[in-house]
Formats: sequence, structure tokens, C-alpha cells
Amino acid sequence: MAKDSGLGWDVEALNKAYRQGAMAGSMGMDKSRCPYRGEVVIAAWEAGWDDAQETVEAQKQQQNDNLFARIA
Repeated sequence: MAKDSGLGWDVEALNKAYRQGAMAGSMGMDKSRCPYRGEVVIAAWEAGWDDAQETVEAQKQQQNDNLFARIA
């Protein structure tokens, strides 16, 4: 398993941080509430959060587009 022992992170930890960030973002949790320390793990969490927010916004836009299509 890839691990950077100097920084205390490995691929599994980054994947977990990403998944938790994605869950937080999809639930509307504020980005400033990241529970991690360390730049690399925080970046993984924030990447998950950002990706989830993009998905949520795209879903909202699609719902709005569908609503307007039904009205027109």
C-alpha cells in the first residue's frame, strides 16, 4: 500500500477523506467544517466536498429545467 510515513497519510486515508467530504457536501455541510488536519488529507476532503456540491447544483438545475419544460 502506498504510504507517506513522513506525512502520515496513505491512499486509503485519502479515499476515506474524499468520501466523507462528498457526503458532507451532499448534505449541505459547510466546507469550513472539515474535520481533518494536514494539507493533503484536507485537500482530499475538499475535493470530495466540491464534487458533491457540483452534483447537487447540477441536479437542482436539471429539476428547474424540467419544471420550466412542463410549464411551457
